[in-house]
Amino acid sequence: MNASQGNQNSTTVSSVPGASIGIAVLSLAFLIGFPGNAFVLWSASCRVRKRTVTCLLILHLAIADLAVMITAPIYLRFLSAGKWEFGEVICKVCNYICGVSMYTSVFLIALMSLDRCLAISRPFISQKIRTRRSIRLLVMAIWVTGFFLAIPVLIYRTVQMKKGKPICDRFPPTPKDVLFLNLSETITGFVLPFIAILGSYGNISQRLKETRFRRKRRTGRLICLIIIAFALFWLPYHVVNLLDVAAVLSGSEKVRIAGKMARPSLVALAFFSSSINPILYAFSGSSFIRSAGLGFMAKLFEGTASEVSSSRMGTIRDLQRHGEAKAETLNNGTLEFLTTSTTPTDGSSGLEKDVSKALKSP
Repeated sequence: MNASQGNQNSTTVSSVPGASIGIAVLSLAFLIGFPGNAFVLWSASCRVRKRTVTCLLILHLAIADLAVMITAPIYLRFLSAGKWEFGEVICKVCNYICGVSMYTSVFLIALMSLDRCLAISRPFISQKIRTRRSIRLLVMAIWVTGFFLAIPVLIYRTVQMKKGKPICDRFPPTPKDVLFLNLSETITGFVLPFIAILGSYGNISQRLKETRFRRKRRTGRLICLIIIAFALFWLPYHVVNLLDVAAVLSGSEKVRIAGKMARPSLVALAFFSSSINPILYAFSGSSFIRSAGLGFMAKLFEGTASEVSSSRMGTIRDLQRHGEAKAETLNNGTLEFLTTSTTPTDGSSGLEKDVSKALKSP
């Protein structure tokens, strides 16, 4: 009886390509990601007294990641049973949630990068446009865009019979649909956002060299780690998308089978992108754990208020453009070290006053 059950289980799991690896990876992602993102959500929404731009973006990133984690048990059951047992509606809804989360996450990370780039390269402009209203509108626009771009998931995800078993998968009816689905997902959900991200950090790196920033910023390291983690966990998935495209264009059956075999494991790996961020936050805020206990995450997020745009404020050209400096105040070629808050405000920024005060001091 036991031997019979063992053979049956083995056959069931192997009916989905890469199921065993997928189950192991997805289980670990869920065990880490669900409680981790729930803790981040609680910290950012209930424990933080003064939310910064970075804190607000991390809050919405945690919401997107937590939504993905809620679907993980359903996919685990699918991989272990070797068939889809939840009907077509759940098939479409679960995959749509994951699609929305993918787009929202990468756009939020891109916005973090652009915000940091603007704060460092154009601090005056940054302080003027980064109001509570503008940030909230941008975040809302990101969510709306995510819901819109994920619509093809509702069209192409369906339940069909394969080898006598119901399977929830992508079933584009024609090769042209495969090209459209895969290329649009990879270009809009990975390539374009990461061009913006890499461009932002290239600008930041150049700016750091020019102005010789005196301190390393915890916020900058945190955002950089989030970007690297997202790239590592999502790049293989998009490579498989491109394999499917190559299979259609070349007509190669071997390439198609390779993509089909790799997809379940790499989809499970992509789930790790939604579970790794809390670990990065804990790593970045480890210095607060002893003093703040369970409130260490809130301390980390509150700490971003004084870390993003602290710098020597640019070059002589930047200050002259804003009429804030005189040539004689820059005899030694250096500027005062100024610190500004990243907290968005609806009123005017105090940055100009800080600059004026620093330049008037002997």
